[in-house]
Amino acid sequence: MRDEFAALARRALRDAGYSMKAAARETHYDPAYLSRVLNGKQRPSKALALALDSLTGSGGALAATVLDDDDAARVARSTENPSRLDRGTVDALAGVLAAYRRLDDTAQPRTIIPATMVQMKELTRVLKEARGPHRDRLADVASEWIQFTGWLFAQTREFGEAVPLLNEAVELADETRNGTLAAQALNFKGYIARQQGRPQGIARWFGAAANTPGAHPAQRIGDYLQAAGGLAEMGERDAALRMVDDAEKLMDKAAKLPPPTTAYWLTPNFNRLNMGICTLALGRHNEAADHLRTGLAGLPDELKDAPWTWEHKDALRRALEAA
Repeated sequence: MRDEFAALARRALRDAGYSMKAAARETHYDPAYLSRVLNGKQRPSKALALALDSLTGSGGALAATVLDDDDAARVARSTENPSRLDRGTVDALAGVLAAYRRLDDTAQPRTIIPATMVQMKELTRVLKEARGPHRDRLADVASEWIQFTGWLFAQTREFGEAVPLLNEAVELADETRNGTLAAQALNFKGYIARQQGRPQGIARWFGAAANTPGAHPAQRIGDYLQAAGGLAEMGERDAALRMVDDAEKLMDKAAKLPPPTTAYWLTPNFNRLNMGICTLALGRHNEAADHLRTGLAGLPDELKDAPWTWEHKDALRRALEAA
């Protein structure tokens, strides 16, 4: 697979307000060397990747997209001959995807989309030709990569691009019976319905996510709460309250388990945000404000200004105005 560090770094530097010359000056690297790296003509050293990561405030995620030499060679071999896919290649690709997911917490979605699309297309090409015992795990990585791309498009409100990708991710997750990934893709479809102001779609897709076989309890809590918000907006208050009860019954179980690795943000504190969205729809404004304020305050520092938090900050504003 192609190394997209150059494209990611160029866009991250632009977003942070640095020209190539200014970046070279700040990082104390030779401008000619930096130019070769940022134009994709030379692989970055680990030190340079870390320096650019620090300069752009990427929290380690930008540097983590760069494979070490051994993993890069392993991935190149498997890309050229997918029928000989090995476990190390799948592990390396999963690690790159995890770095992209973390980058989404600090960078603008449009900064990440072009590189993500290149990686996704190459990965799905490899998957079509992959054989052997590691093929299913590669399918899970591909499903997560496809849904992540759909999520990025959802954040930029390019819903026509997002929905087909999320549908494809669900089908691929079903192929390997991965309920966690299927539920997450359905969750993102619920998010899109909320951005479009379609309460019936909110209730439908979050409800489907909550009832997906194999979904993690923390996922189901958030999905029940958000489905309840859709029902409340439709005037189905009793049905909404029953879904809130369903969510609350799962809280003790979820608290005993770590979040799924594919949805690392689903902590009990994060679900305070989902409870805030739900109680706002139910018209319980003071309660909503308390949940949203607590949820936002409890986010790790690297997530506090993530683009996806804007929705919750707006909901907090509306709750306070209505209280």
